[in-house]
Amino acid sequence: MKIFGLIGYPLGHSFSSDLFTKKWATENISGCRYELMPLQEITLLHQLIRSKPELVGFNVTIPYKIKIIPFLSALSEEAKVAGAVNTVQVIRKGAQIYLTGHNTDVAGIQITLSNLGKKPNGALIFGTGGAAAATSFVLNNMRIPFRLVSRTSGTNRMIYNEINPETIRQHHLLINCTPVGTSGFSFQPLPLPYDAIGSDHILFDLVYNPAVTSFLKEGLSRGATCVNGYQMLIAQAEETWRIWMKKQ
Repeated sequence: MKIFGLIGYPLGHSFSSDLFTKKWATENISGCRYELMPLQEITLLHQLIRSKPELVGFNVTIPYKIKIIPFLSALSEEAKVAGAVNTVQVIRKGAQIYLTGHNTDVAGIQITLSNLGKKPNGALIFGTGGAAAATSFVLNNMRIPFRLVSRTSGTNRMIYNEINPETIRQHHLLINCTPVGTSGFSFQPLPLPYDAIGSDHILFDLVYNPAVTSFLKEGLSRGATCVNGYQMLIAQAEETWRIWMKKQ
C-alpha cells in the first residue's frame, strides 16, 4: 500500500482526500490511500514520516508552506523561486529518507488566471504566506504588476488601512491568499472598501470551501467576475500526481 497525504493544521476544510480517492477509483488505480495528517508543530515532521514507512508523498497546507523548507533535502526550481512548498516527494534509500519539495500551486494559479481570458491592469494580493508567494511568482511571469497587502507592515507591502477606494479602482485583480473565509476557521472579513469594486474587477479567492466566501459575495453583489480556488485545487492536484508518479 502506498500512502499519500496532507499535513497542516487544522485540516477539516480539506477536499484533498476525496479528490485523490475519486481520481484513483476513476482511473482504476489500486494500492493507494490518502490520509489527512494534522501536524500541530512542523518540528514533528520527521517523526511523522518515520512512523509511516509506506508514505511516498504528501501535500502541505497552512501554516507550513514556508516553514517546511528547512526540513527538506532539496527544492524544485519553482519552489526555490516561489519560496514555498505544497508538495513533497518522500524518497527512501535504505535507512536514509530524502524529501524533495515542489510547488504545484504555481501551476494551479497559472491555469486559473489564464482561463479568465483577460489581463488585468494590476493586482492586490492579500496575505504574505506560502500561497501569496506562489501567486507572486505567477503574476511576475504573467507581467501583471501587483502589491502585497498584510495586516502587519513590512518591506514591499501595504497594510489594510492604507487601502482606499482609489487603490481598489487602480487594481482590477483582487486575490485572497489568506485563510479568511475558510470553513472551520474563525477570522474577521478582509477590511476593504468593497464599494469601490465594480464590473471591471476580478476577485480570485484561493479558498474553495465554502464555494462562495464572504470575499466573493462582496464581489458578486457588485457585478465583479468571481472565481474560487476549486479549479486551482484540481489543476495543482493533477501536477502533484504527475510528480509523485514520475519517481515511482
